Amino acid sequence: MATRSRASMAAALALLALALAVAAPAAAELERVEHPAAKNDGSLSLLVIGDWGRKGAYNQTMVAEQMGKVGEELDIDFVVSTGDNFYENGLTGVDDQQFEESFTNIYTAQSLNKPWYLVLGNHDYRGDALAQLSPVLNKIDDRFICKRSFIVDAEMVEFFFIDTTPFQEKYWTHPKDDHYDWRGVAPRGNYIDNLLKDLDEAMKKSTAKWKIAIGHHTMRSVSDHGETKELLQLLLPVLKENGIDFYINGHDHCLEHISSRDSPLQYFTSGGGSKAWRGVFQPTDDKLQFFYDGQGFMSLQLNQYQADFIFYDVYGNSLYTWSSRKINHRQPSIFVTEE
Repeated sequence: MATRSRASMAAALALLALALAVAAPAAAELERVEHPAAKNDGSLSLLVIGDWGRKGAYNQTMVAEQMGKVGEELDIDFVVSTGDNFYENGLTGVDDQQFEESFTNIYTAQSLNKPWYLVLGNHDYRGDALAQLSPVLNKIDDRFICKRSFIVDAEMVEFFFIDTTPFQEKYWTHPKDDHYDWRGVAPRGNYIDNLLKDLDEAMKKSTAKWKIAIGHHTMRSVSDHGETKELLQLLLPVLKENGIDFYINGHDHCLEHISSRDSPLQYFTSGGGSKAWRGVFQPTDDKLQFFYDGQGFMSLQLNQYQADFIFYDVYGNSLYTWSSRKINHRQPSIFVTEE
């Protein structure tokens, strides 16, 4: 889009977006985005990518190319981003060219010309976090739908997108040389209390066959960041209490699947959108099903009775396939179909 057109949109919308974001109350009913099933059989297909925005570097472009091919094959309905959308320090504002250099100009396949639902990661908070939440970016590229915490209602499944960065206390107390944009979030305690209450209420009201939580930070992981104790203490009980089927995250730059030992909850990490190969492995108390310390992405196909997950590497190879089948509305029956 021309620079003049971009600037005019920014001038028209940026100040309004900033005022609304800063003045918004910490407690409110979670915003709901309706995404009706487009396929005749009511099924849903999507891709999940995380930790990606590096202007094409660290194989980001290669991952994007394979996403386009798999997206066409599966006829996906949308893409989910698990955060850290722009490195190293988010965006500088709504006019930051990195938005186009790391997003619009990278994910160019026709199959990826679908809604992208995104949460913020910790690197996004190190820049102008409100810029990614601004409607200005959606005007520049209408695929981009980023909010703090919200619900995507796809009829048989509800996705609960959760803003996990404020949970991590060290970002507040020991930020080192990093600056975090806490506008619209501080004070931390009130924000988290209200968010947990809103999530609990929304999850309890949900009548969806499948309930999936999306966040940036890991709960269970065998890679570099490991477990996030604040999420285990504060968020995990809410997910278990409300029968969430899957928690999907990024943050660790890898692909992994871990099964809870004390509940049906499954943890999936899809954080291989660009820079990876950390070379770290640490044990988990839960059951590790799969771990790949490299770049790639994940697909998810859902119908009323079954959820199918596939991890892909940077060359589009299928690395791991796993399925969950619902016996009834509440309880999934789990089986591994391929490794």
